[in-house]
Amino acid sequence: MRPLRVWRKLLGLRQTVIEQVDFDESDGELVVAVRPRARERDRCPQCRRRCPGYDRGEGRRRWRALDLGTTLCFLEADAPRVNCKRHGVVVAAVPWARHDAGFTRSFEDQVAWLAVHTSKTAVSELMRIAWRTVGWICERVMAEARAQRDLYANLKRLGVDEISVRKGQRYLTVVIDHDTGRLVWAHPGRDKATVEKFLDLLGKDRCEQIELVSCDMADWITIPIGQRCPNAEVCLDPFHVVKLATDALDDVRREVWNDARKAGQPGLAKELKGARFALWMNPAKLTERHHHKLARVQEINRDLYRAYLICQQLRMIYRVPCEHALELLDAWLKWARRCRLRPFVKLAKTITNQRAGIEAALRHGLSNARTEQMNTQIRLITRRGFGYHSPWAVIALAMLSLGGLCPPLPA
Repeated sequence: MRPLRVWRKLLGLRQTVIEQVDFDESDGELVVAVRPRARERDRCPQCRRRCPGYDRGEGRRRWRALDLGTTLCFLEADAPRVNCKRHGVVVAAVPWARHDAGFTRSFEDQVAWLAVHTSKTAVSELMRIAWRTVGWICERVMAEARAQRDLYANLKRLGVDEISVRKGQRYLTVVIDHDTGRLVWAHPGRDKATVEKFLDLLGKDRCEQIELVSCDMADWITIPIGQRCPNAEVCLDPFHVVKLATDALDDVRREVWNDARKAGQPGLAKELKGARFALWMNPAKLTERHHHKLARVQEINRDLYRAYLICQQLRMIYRVPCEHALELLDAWLKWARRCRLRPFVKLAKTITNQRAGIEAALRHGLSNARTEQMNTQIRLITRRGFGYHSPWAVIALAMLSLGGLCPPLPA
């Protein structure tokens, strides 16, 4: 085998001619002079069309390649510019690197793979690059992978939620596909305009193909979905519905506790305060001690115990078959409306207004649990990287690891 062919195999180069290999003893670097094959020259990096030459650019430049053992390796080649009719004057594409990158394609693929599986600090030390460079490489690799795949094809059941990625109310809106379990889209912000950006990307035809959307009761999600997706049913997440009942129960407990304190009954107030966790817990997980506390609540305050029963009755609608659940929901609404407990009367009005979404979740058995799982994984990515300055770096890593865009290791 000829020596230059061996070097091309070692460096993983395709459509490339190796002209010369030099070793700089002063810097301890290996410099490989290369050029694209004739069919790969003078192409626009955006549309890959052959274009007329414009000038020689800034002369020869270097791209960092994968290390050969402990030795830094660079590819060196001319970087002429071409005049593309669509994209103007741009640097000609090269087969060994992405556009506007100072690293070879295999180098960036390995950095992206490592960033998905370990921390950015470890990647920067191993690959001997700057900490911020890891984030830029991930964004570039993710953008290319997303451009080559249609992530919005055959979307029928979606989950929409928000997640906090930094202090100061910095949120991301995330969209997942319930059928594949993959992250489809993420963008900074949590408002109506953010959801509309995603719907604009889908287009009218694909919006009409959406059948189910799971989310919470936020208007900034439900209103755009209702306006732009005529065939979609909104399924309200059961967790958020039960949480509203738990909050109403805690409001009743707090009112009873304050009344006991104002009436000069500190012992009674202390007992009511200590029963908070017994009232909140799932009945299936109650211990004997919690059962004693609930029995004591039934003795000392009937209103609070009635509020507890109403809360648990709402929880039960998600544990029985759909037909029985709808009957329980009707009975629960009648009970809540005439219970004379202000927080639950208010909750009954809310559930009446949101009843269509609750019934849809019961009929289709759809919740936001998969979306919450995705949010947990995004938090793990953020924690593993010890935080990120840019939300786009978080989105890039999330799409690589959770959107199925992570490139394989070179070769």
